[in-house]
Amino acid sequence: MTTAVRSRWACPARPQVPRSSECNTSATRLSRVLTATLMIFALAHPVRAQDTPSPEPQPHRTADVVKFLAGAALGLAAHESGHLVLDFAFDAKPRIKRVELGGIPFFAITHRSDLSPRREYAISSAGFWVQESWNEILLTRRPLLRHSHAPLAQGAMAFNILTSIGYAAVAFAKTGPVERDTRGIADAVRVDERVIAAIVLAPALLDGYRYFRPDAAWARWASRAAKVGSGVLVLKRND
Repeated sequence: MTTAVRSRWACPARPQVPRSSECNTSATRLSRVLTATLMIFALAHPVRAQDTPSPEPQPHRTADVVKFLAGAALGLAAHESGHLVLDFAFDAKPRIKRVELGGIPFFAITHRSDLSPRREYAISSAGFWVQESWNEILLTRRPLLRHSHAPLAQGAMAFNILTSIGYAAVAFAKTGPVERDTRGIADAVRVDERVIAAIVLAPALLDGYRYFRPDAAWARWASRAAKVGSGVLVLKRND
């Protein structure tokens, strides 16, 4: 049976569309930019205000960076788990396969290619839904997360936000691997991929704003509305 390959970009592959070296190069550069940005976030861990004495000694800087990056790794695992849960729920026969992206080896998840558009949409969107839900939980329960000593949670949030921004950038340019999530979503609901890019980008930017401005009620509700709107799109298909 023909399968569709979904790598870390996590959307069903279209076998009839070959990869180009230009796509791989763009994706590799994006991966390097996101990795570098994560490191910058880790090293720029917020420090308590000088007029607020800390009752305990600050944790070792290196340990904080390690925890931050571990949080980012958890974000990746959660993203992929979202896809896998729906793969199994829809009996999509998922399996892991080794692939390369721009000469760099990655793992990929393959599944059946004969799923309905609605199920394809749900599987491709699952990673974003997990990211957005996790951000919502963190920002609701810990609105002052930026000023807290929580490198693990901050690493997860940084990954969630930067990953969505990266996907949106590639979708706006309509470049990168054909397995990207945004392309799978756009094909499933038959809309321009740039529309999906905006839908993915909006909650990421709003959550980033909420992280720095937790008192902004408008951003909180706008973010929630954008997230709900992404889920509602699945109703666009009735097959």
